[in-house]
Amino acid sequence: MKKFLLFLSVAGMLSFGAVNVNAQDEAEVVETTTAVETPAAPAVNPETDVEGQPLHQVIKQKFLEGGVGWMTPVLLCLIFGLAIVIERVIYLNLATTNTRKLIANVEDALNNGGIEAAKEVCRNTRGPVASIFYQGLERYDEGLDVVEKSVVSYGSVQMGQMESGLTWISLFIAISPMLGFMGTVVGMIGAFDAIQAMGDISPTAVAGGIKVALLTTLAGLIVAVILQLFYNYILSKIDSLVINMEDSSITLVDMLTKYSKK
Repeated sequence: MKKFLLFLSVAGMLSFGAVNVNAQDEAEVVETTTAVETPAAPAVNPETDVEGQPLHQVIKQKFLEGGVGWMTPVLLCLIFGLAIVIERVIYLNLATTNTRKLIANVEDALNNGGIEAAKEVCRNTRGPVASIFYQGLERYDEGLDVVEKSVVSYGSVQMGQMESGLTWISLFIAISPMLGFMGTVVGMIGAFDAIQAMGDISPTAVAGGIKVALLTTLAGLIVAVILQLFYNYILSKIDSLVINMEDSSITLVDMLTKYSKK
């Protein structure tokens, strides 16, 4: 439930920011249109105007030029994808602990206070390694074989929790270019419709449709690249944690084997 609320909060903040950007941009477009229609307004050089704009202003302008109907789904893929990415990064960073210190504390507690003292150390430590240690210590009375099976089984559970949400990120990575390509097809159809209506090939007539096609494709590819970079980072983080969990589980079984021989 906490993960779901965190996801909704992040998605809401990102969506609110995007709505504000679109609203501000629409207001600027209206003001610009009014200024152009006024007879006393000076002529504006488009090249100088675009070059003088900040990057975020150019991005907003291209968003509207690409067509709100096709650019909005691509933007939503970015917003929801980044929301899941932020939630996963926070979760994985919180799951990262000093394993060497934990093993040393558990071993010290095991030697001085027994199983219960070691379990108390695990209860007071966050992270998947501490949870796996606790599950193994909880079943120490049932034998080392049961401890080993419990550690392996609960390790799989922890790995599944770390990989939660990755399917949605991969879905957005796949969908965003497809949406961009759909906008490309629609834009090209509009361009050919304009050619058919005029009965002649005119650059002015087809420029709008081709521009929509190129902008939607570019937007979809940019979103896919951004999410893919974060996706690979999350996978590498999970791999590091899994290797750490497996190594620590072997260490726990060795510690309990030595403890049982005393």
